[in-house]
Amino acid sequence: MLFRRQEEKRNTTYTLKDQEFANLLGISLDGLSADKAKEATFYTCLRIMTDTVSKLPLKLYQETEDGTKKATKHYLYNLLKLRPNPYMSSSTFWKVIEFNRLYHGHAIAYIDTVGSGKNAGKVKGIYPLPSESVEIWVDDKGIIGRKNAIWYVHRSVNGEVKIPHEKALHFMGMTKDGVQGMPIKDYLQILVENGQSGQSYVNEYFKNGLFAKGILTYTSQIDPAQEQNMKDRFKRMASGIKNAGSILPVPLGFDFKTINSTMADSQFLELNQLTMQQIAAAFGIKMHQINSLDRATHSNIAEQQKEFYVDTLQSVLTMYEQELSYKLLTTKEKEQNFFLEFNVDSILRSSFETRIEALGKAVDRGIYTINEARQIENKSRIDHKYADSLIFNGNAIPIDMLGQQYIKNSSPKGGEGDE
Repeated sequence: MLFRRQEEKRNTTYTLKDQEFANLLGISLDGLSADKAKEATFYTCLRIMTDTVSKLPLKLYQETEDGTKKATKHYLYNLLKLRPNPYMSSSTFWKVIEFNRLYHGHAIAYIDTVGSGKNAGKVKGIYPLPSESVEIWVDDKGIIGRKNAIWYVHRSVNGEVKIPHEKALHFMGMTKDGVQGMPIKDYLQILVENGQSGQSYVNEYFKNGLFAKGILTYTSQIDPAQEQNMKDRFKRMASGIKNAGSILPVPLGFDFKTINSTMADSQFLELNQLTMQQIAAAFGIKMHQINSLDRATHSNIAEQQKEFYVDTLQSVLTMYEQELSYKLLTTKEKEQNFFLEFNVDSILRSSFETRIEALGKAVDRGIYTINEARQIENKSRIDHKYADSLIFNGNAIPIDMLGQQYIKNSSPKGGEGDE
């Protein structure tokens, strides 16, 4: 029988700003209330991941006998590099995809192709779909099409559309079955609520100014109305940012002692730091990326940036590249060794001095030609007879001649010659 896998739906009320933001990204916030979605660390981690993926150029390559080359003449090259569809730049497209993948557990994009003629099957555009409006169906009995086929059912105001697996790009987050992704907000629910509570604590702490609680003592008897009036009077004098640091006048016969605990007393900073670390760890974000620089140094931040690529980003990009190469390239193109890959040089790029030293060694040891090294640094080619030739340090000798320079030669008369 036909069964479907669907994310749990929850009814949530949003503010106008939340809806405007969601509309810009083509998504709606569900499952996690809008105010919780704005928890600083959670939101910052979403921004870091979406910004990081969106700034990496996606390029089409081909492996040949002469090495790997950019397939700049292939029609997909500029479509994916510049504008996957008429409404989005490549950067915006990947922001939407990465946001949906993290927040909803999966991101789905429709592949629009030419229907007939000599260009039948050619990709015209790729359109991200709102994850909350798409259901994943597994046709285990072959009711819609072939048996065990996966369908993506998109519902909108215009009706329902069933999209076959080969016409959709499906990018997942954490998954236990390879079909349905797990929304990151689900396993971060408690941590985000803790973080939000911490933010509320700080807001109230500063809003109350000098103190929030205290004991007012007096020597005479006053009626309830006078007591309430005195409480209101002290509250007006003591609370609020404008009263922070000011002098509090106390009437004769009255004494006020604060009983408010400080942030240090409640270990707020330690708990807040722990929550930040746990949320960042769930995203795979390094602490220096969310401005937590307690243990960061100039040298280890560069190393942590490489760890971020290896530990977090590489798996995500590999998943993107494999799905794109499998769905967008024809069987013939895959047999011709075409493939899609993100350029991560902007993440791994070292300092100028380090790059020049490394490139100099590569040229000197016959790994790169001069023009290849210049191309890595985005410099123009030079027209020289040796610029496209591999060169090598002249002091190098074949391994079978190693040590011969130390052997003494015999003179014609049988005597020993000079060394």
